[in-house]
Amino acid sequence: MPYKWIALSNTTLGLLMATINSSIVLIALPDIFRGIGIDPLAPGNTGYLLWMIMGFLVVTAVLVVGFGRLGDMYGRVRMYNLGFVVFTVASILLAVTWQSGDAAALWLIGWRVVQGVGGAFIMANSSAILTDAFPVEQRGLALGINGVAAIAGSFLGLVIGGLLGPVNWHLVFLVSVPFGVFGTVWGYLKLRDTGQRTPARMDWWGNLTFAVGLIALLVGITYGIQPYGDDVMGWASPFVLTCIVGGVLVLAAFVLIERRVAQPLFAIDLFANRAFTLGNAANLLASLGRGGLQFVLIIWLQGIWLPRHGYSFEQTPLWAGIYMLPLTVGFLVAAPVSGVLSDRYGARWFATGGMVLSAASFALLDVLPIDFGYPAFAAILLLNGIGMGLFTSPNRADVMNSLPARARGAGAGMTATFQNSAMVLSIGFFFSLMIIGLSQDLPAVMAQGLTEHAVPAADAARIAELPPVGVLFAAFLGYNPVQQLLGGVLPTLPPDQAAYLTGRSFFPELISGPFSAGLTAAFAFAVIACMVAAVASWFAGNGRRTEELGAELAAGAGEAGGPSQLVSPSAATGSPAR
Repeated sequence: MPYKWIALSNTTLGLLMATINSSIVLIALPDIFRGIGIDPLAPGNTGYLLWMIMGFLVVTAVLVVGFGRLGDMYGRVRMYNLGFVVFTVASILLAVTWQSGDAAALWLIGWRVVQGVGGAFIMANSSAILTDAFPVEQRGLALGINGVAAIAGSFLGLVIGGLLGPVNWHLVFLVSVPFGVFGTVWGYLKLRDTGQRTPARMDWWGNLTFAVGLIALLVGITYGIQPYGDDVMGWASPFVLTCIVGGVLVLAAFVLIERRVAQPLFAIDLFANRAFTLGNAANLLASLGRGGLQFVLIIWLQGIWLPRHGYSFEQTPLWAGIYMLPLTVGFLVAAPVSGVLSDRYGARWFATGGMVLSAASFALLDVLPIDFGYPAFAAILLLNGIGMGLFTSPNRADVMNSLPARARGAGAGMTATFQNSAMVLSIGFFFSLMIIGLSQDLPAVMAQGLTEHAVPAADAARIAELPPVGVLFAAFLGYNPVQQLLGGVLPTLPPDQAAYLTGRSFFPELISGPFSAGLTAAFAFAVIACMVAAVASWFAGNGRRTEELGAELAAGAGEAGGPSQLVSPSAATGSPAR
């Protein structure tokens, strides 16, 4: 088998494994928390809930740039294989968790972070390995297939988590182990470095300020959705403000450092390349919309639609993953096709058209009734998957083709940072929009609904004033929170009223109206993000491939001027940047 296909198959396996694990716990969280004996909705446990969701995403967002730089310096295959080892060891230790309670939660969060370290090595170097291995006329196909794994994995993780979690929550982590062992051995035996290695000194101050700044910013956004005092969200909290403002200031210091060091971690000069800058901007915005869609659909299906259609709350995580399959199918069909066609006809029309289709799908989701008919819902999800698939392959190929050979690891890491950070940002943005929508109408609706079913007015008013984030987390986890909210009041109610309040109908019907207001705001944001991404994609390219082999050689010759001189292929030939 030619080496390029070995590189494609191994890196595709690695990215698929890493991205499945970025989302697999989202659906399996109820089973995991039940398995370790923790109520994630209890006030002291919301931190566990957030970090089980966010830990993997935050650490990959922070580390991919540095790990891509290490790949440029010491060998991309070496760093990639190290990632496989770290990821596999962490998966084994997650699967054998034997503790319960707080100790188990901390153990799981800690090893999820280590698993994210391995995932960051894989994500940072896989695109660069492929770009080194494939000629320019086949990169769209190769990166398109690899991109299918990268994004389809996040959708497939939802289904796999829903299938394995109810059987045994340990399987959610164990499923990665055989693939990790196989991929590690295969990579060490078959992969080899074919790209340009650039000896350099590590930019430690750049690494430190980037990590501190980005972690602070992402942590601030994460805790901003939790209540603070009498406020329904924590954006006015001193801790949140300190994290966000401090993170921005440290990142500003990072930019200044990068402009002054001889061998920077984050090659700021790359942003002079239009294809790289606008391609990454489009990728960031597309990832915001895609990440937000995942969370909104999980809440919509698990908290409202599935219970109203006869599914118990315990069954909803599995069926939410199954009912979202059209999204994955659309993506799996469109991404490889757009990769092949963009190699021949250029990226502009495919990337731009994909974002326009995605924006249209968000607008169509907004006009669906809360209690929709599934065929229409499935068709819109299929359209969204096709749109995202059409965009992903040409966008990724254009960004990677715009990079000089010796900066591909760092450039791929920068692209992965934008994409992974967008997933965390989408949680902050979309959850905030949903909480704002719920907070406007939910208190009055809940107070009225409870009093109509024999709950004393004082208790109903007290429960209605609780922060709506608890209701949102309950819907996200597929829990029915009414029994917990009523607490000691429930035994005092007539049995028929108590049974109705804790059944499948009351909670979904109660939040349907307030949830609809939040959906409108969230989908409006997604439409805007996709349309801006479409504009960025249009101006990023001229509609045809401009990098040919001679241009790449010219770019390589231009790089002889020193580590800080980065010449794009299009600049080297005088052709316009894509």
